[in-house]
Amino acid sequence: MKALLRIFRPSRKLVLIIGGIAFLGGTSGGAALYIGKDTLLGPPAETVNGAACTDVNLVTIKKQKRVWVRKYIKTDPTDGMTRVKTALRVAKAIYEAQKPDLVQVVVLDNNGPTLRSDIRGRAIGADVVYIPRPDPVVESIVGAKTYTARYYDGTAAANGLFFGERVDLPEDEISTLNAAFKDFSDCVDPIAVAATTGGEGKPAAKGETGAKGEAGAKGEAAKPAGEASEAPVESAAAPAASKGE
Repeated sequence: MKALLRIFRPSRKLVLIIGGIAFLGGTSGGAALYIGKDTLLGPPAETVNGAACTDVNLVTIKKQKRVWVRKYIKTDPTDGMTRVKTALRVAKAIYEAQKPDLVQVVVLDNNGPTLRSDIRGRAIGADVVYIPRPDPVVESIVGAKTYTARYYDGTAAANGLFFGERVDLPEDEISTLNAAFKDFSDCVDPIAVAATTGGEGKPAAKGETGAKGEAGAKGEAAKPAGEASEAPVESAAAPAASKGE
């Protein structure tokens, strides 16, 4: 028996190594509790990059040899700063993909209106306009700023309308937010997801995707046609009309 104990007796060096590992594990866990997880591991992705979002509608306007893109998106209930971060991230993603002359992203609540005629005032939780290369034609409409960003600091009611004061971010703060982004991912396109899964979580039958996609494309194309002459920053100015609400 004594011989067996001698064989399996751990060396002093091994005991020190195991003890050191246990000590480091305990101290790091204690530090995480004392200092905070965000300090050690960094803030959550939503804090840096904004929230996940879903496409509502996309309008592309070609005017005077320039391309202006306006995108309506929706998010789950979240705070105003997260909404504006989401809009900034999506605006940059749209620019990287399409290189338009002006990008506008309008953030709605999941329970908010989806008809463009109803998307105004307090239905807009955040609104970002990005002009990567300001020129006299665009500046005459929206001013000389590369970015404008605004949001309501309150949450949305059950009907999707936002409350609280309107906050207009200064351009230097917008630049700081952009510099902190870890990625510039776009929103989820529900039409593309439905086409991929056949609308029921199953792969679409052969020929089915094409038929549905064609019908969806016709329906989507009909929406922007009525806005061809609409000023591309109309809904960006819409919250201003609600200051007296």
